[in-house]
Amino acid sequence: MKQSTNVAVCGAGGTMGAGIAIVSARSGHRTICYDTSASGLERARGQIEKFFAKSVSLGKLTAEQQARALDGLTMTTSLDDLGACELVIEAVFENLEVKKQLFGKLDSVCAETAVFASNTSTLSITEIAAGSARPDRVVGMHFCLPAQLMALVEMTPGLRTDAAVFDAAWNWVTAAGQVPVRTQDKPGFILNALLVPFNNDAIRAVEAGVASPADIDRAIKTALGNKLGPLELVDLVGLDTQVRLCDAFYANTYDPRAAAPPLLKRMVAAGLLGRKSGRGFFAYSGQAMFGA
Repeated sequence: MKQSTNVAVCGAGGTMGAGIAIVSARSGHRTICYDTSASGLERARGQIEKFFAKSVSLGKLTAEQQARALDGLTMTTSLDDLGACELVIEAVFENLEVKKQLFGKLDSVCAETAVFASNTSTLSITEIAAGSARPDRVVGMHFCLPAQLMALVEMTPGLRTDAAVFDAAWNWVTAAGQVPVRTQDKPGFILNALLVPFNNDAIRAVEAGVASPADIDRAIKTALGNKLGPLELVDLVGLDTQVRLCDAFYANTYDPRAAAPPLLKRMVAAGLLGRKSGRGFFAYSGQAMFGA
């Protein structure tokens, strides 16, 4: 792919998609944010603008870089607007059929030379690619949340992924300033295979009354040097997303630690979804993107 690429992010109205859009726009690519929700895109645009403004105030971006990134950023609810994109990164929620259907629709919109990437964190790249008539051009590209701050990207080929396509996607990630690692097409890859059960253990510790969420997170951050505690991370990801991750991971592994804890399900039923709802294991105010 060229130094400056037309990139589309599907699901950009969500936290992860908006973060990936920042990575793309910040590295100089013309970036189209696609989502079915116009209000989600409007909210994401405001969050992205605030994040770039904070980056300038911290000296991480110049005003010129900020202006260039925002000038190259567009929002759309029409899939047809993605026709000129050379790289399409899918960041919709963890549902295999939804992802397969999206790639099937992209087949009729995008050029045959386009690279399709899935940001899935637990599902099989090979199975997702089966939704496309060109599975050889589908690759896994799992960014870590928050994508705009975390460097790691797990890169995963499916069984049909062309080696040249994988290399092109890998090179795009490194040029964007991220750090790729190659993984096999296994549930959870590296990160979530470890984090989903670990975060569930922290939730179960809250449920058992071992300690408060604040003290559990403080212990983990102090002892391990993590910037976020496991319960802060679940709040950032979204408790409803954590349930979907658990369901997808457990269905593939039958690991009892991957099963959604009862407390997690009760909190989701109560509408306590984390940052996006204003309350999860902790309380939040405003809708600023993490890092802004």
